[in-house]
Amino acid sequence: MEITDVTRATAAATSIAVSLHLPVDDAVVLQNSNKLALRLTPCDVFARVAHVGEEVAQFEVELAQRLVEAGSPVCALEPRVEPRVYTRDGFAVTLWTYREPVSPHTAPVDYAKALEQLHAGMREVDLPSPRFTDRITEAEAVVADPDRSPELADAERVFLGGRLAGLRRAIDERGAVEQLLHGEPHPGNVLGTANGPLFIDLETCCRGPVEFDLAHVPEAVPAHYPNVDQGLLDECRQLVLAIVAAWRWRLGDQFPNGRLFGEELLRALHDGPPWPTLDALHERLGGL
Repeated sequence: MEITDVTRATAAATSIAVSLHLPVDDAVVLQNSNKLALRLTPCDVFARVAHVGEEVAQFEVELAQRLVEAGSPVCALEPRVEPRVYTRDGFAVTLWTYREPVSPHTAPVDYAKALEQLHAGMREVDLPSPRFTDRITEAEAVVADPDRSPELADAERVFLGGRLAGLRRAIDERGAVEQLLHGEPHPGNVLGTANGPLFIDLETCCRGPVEFDLAHVPEAVPAHYPNVDQGLLDECRQLVLAIVAAWRWRLGDQFPNGRLFGEELLRALHDGPPWPTLDALHERLGGL
């Protein structure tokens, strides 16, 4: 969000919390991207804020409730207030239990076990959700339209569009079993808590093969996840690189140093296997 939006979004979340009799003296920005993540104190509430119409917060609330009931490793909604989406001043706000991270890194075996447990819980949830290929369609639209990605060179536009289309066909032709997925279970969406790894940001959920989720995690994690199709995982890793590359070249992208990351993603796709994971590329660029 832009700075002016951050100020308004913070005020909206604070106002909603206070109106619900949650004491708030301070709001600390934990993350600012298309959504704003805040820690409200002293009530110790985690607030997620997005522009109304740019979120699927109601879906996230319903899914989180069902997954918590199933014992899945996800962060729970704030129990002191009604579990729903609150709106104010053009912002949609959801309130969650704040969990203090105790470790910046999750051991690969623990990461894999938690993801396996999440997937098991998601197989028990029956909620309409998009398919992972919807992201390919969105990425292709950005790449194909110079007005939406004006800084992307023509040759790279052709290359990236072709890679997205080819990977869609290749993955579809495998006919893999599909289920509800987290959608983006990368390290930024995993909290290492005293109760083990917990997943956050369920708005990204979609249907697809589990290898699509595994394509977002650190390289050492899939080795601890059962029955992984390595060929499908490689294709999904390429696909994730291509989709994220499209976002980084999108007009108005607010990712820090996004163009530099976009260039690195294209370079990785040109270089070929072994396909790097997103966290590895972040480290290569100094943690951008």
